[in-house]
Amino acid sequence: MRRRGLLAATVLLAGSAGLLWATSPAPPVKAPAVPQRIVSINLCADQLVLALADRKQIAGLTKNATDAEMSGEAAKAHGIPLLSNSAEQILAIEPDLIVGMPASRSAALRALPQQHYPLLDLATANTLGEIYTSIRETAAALGHPERGTALIARMERELAGLPKPGKGRVAAYYQRRGYMTGTGTLIDEMMTRVGLVNLAGKLGKPPLSQLSLEEMVAAEPDFLIVESATDVVTDQGSEMLHHPAIKDIPRISIAQAWTVCGSPAYTRAARSMAAQIARHDGGRS
Repeated sequence: MRRRGLLAATVLLAGSAGLLWATSPAPPVKAPAVPQRIVSINLCADQLVLALADRKQIAGLTKNATDAEMSGEAAKAHGIPLLSNSAEQILAIEPDLIVGMPASRSAALRALPQQHYPLLDLATANTLGEIYTSIRETAAALGHPERGTALIARMERELAGLPKPGKGRVAAYYQRRGYMTGTGTLIDEMMTRVGLVNLAGKLGKPPLSQLSLEEMVAAEPDFLIVESATDVVTDQGSEMLHHPAIKDIPRISIAQAWTVCGSPAYTRAARSMAAQIARHDGGRS
């Protein structure tokens, strides 16, 4: 059974930002100014490392790093070793920086109590500002602070003058098996940025909830935002998104890889969302 539709609500773990160190009786080991054996142990950290590090610096990424449905930087990850987050693999690499969200909660690292690897603990990013913070911290830890500055500047240019074609209309981010994403999430922030109102917020739902087809029909949203992977029926979970009761609600289709993490792909998602609303409005009679 596919679970990717729920990944946006489960892949990210809360954590404190900044450089921290693995718990150990020994003094902490400081990362080199430009680490040469970087390991990422989180899908979202993968994307930041791929965007900001030299390829030769990257010693290992998570097993999902090359999955184009899950990572906005998947194309860059091919050919880089993929790890299963096992203690043995980390031990064999002897990394000089481990990046995660947060790295310090890794079960693999807890299995290596006598090893003292420099860690970069990144916080979950649910807003554009938090994404910028993660970029700056990652770029600095990788030894390339100027790349972080340049990436943020590029994203700011891509979002400059982004219209708000939503005009206060209501949208629901509807996923497999009727799951709906609520407020305080990255997709909610994107919806607000393009002028949409999140149905989950109107209904007082938590960040992740389920809404039946009957409830969705009764709510009468102006748009359904769906993962592009569910544009066709692939399993029972996606089948309900094609039910006749909701087939006439206009769709905004966004790649999950652009929204599951707070990453540079944010700008692609926001711009695509705005463009699809504009196309819908332009095509109305």
